[in-house]
Amino acid sequence: MNWFPSYNFILASKSPRRIQLLSELGLPFTVKTYDTSEDYPDDLGMLEIPVYLARKKAAPFNGQLQDKDMLIAADTIVWLQREVLGKPTDADDARAMLKKLSGNTHQVVTGVCLKTVKKEKCFTVITHVQFKELADWEINYYVTNFNPLDKAGAYGIQEWIGMAAITRVEGSYYNVVGLPVQRLYVEIMNF
Repeated sequence: MNWFPSYNFILASKSPRRIQLLSELGLPFTVKTYDTSEDYPDDLGMLEIPVYLARKKAAPFNGQLQDKDMLIAADTIVWLQREVLGKPTDADDARAMLKKLSGNTHQVVTGVCLKTVKKEKCFTVITHVQFKELADWEINYYVTNFNPLDKAGAYGIQEWIGMAAITRVEGSYYNVVGLPVQRLYVEIMNF
């Protein structure tokens, strides 16, 4: 039995974590993406950046959606003391990001854009994540043995670093993984 509204759901993301989370939610969907840059205006704040980027990922679908299609586009940022920590460019950049996160609390903010032919609904979800003080060897171990380069803030909460270094999570765990599935579920059901 499928309890979701009868849309053809399209996920505008190749993220393996988003694909896995939507699959586990039981949502039937297809994946379709366009290459879009992840740049944004400098004057945007913490809540505005991920929604701006989610809308940007949804924009190439304008005029392509059919009546029964619902597009799901999302973007996640890591926000630390008024700075966005995006995906690291290389291992050294990943180490530098993890050093900044060490001993601090940061925010993980995901913007989601739901779009049909007739309607668009965007929302954000914020999760506060606290790291213990990380030793250099812990940072090096993580960067060497895992893949921090495809993750905002250079870490995956579901990996070793999440188990060894994160002391507190306030809000949606799945938001930190890459998609706030509980809120997404509610928004789809109420769309």
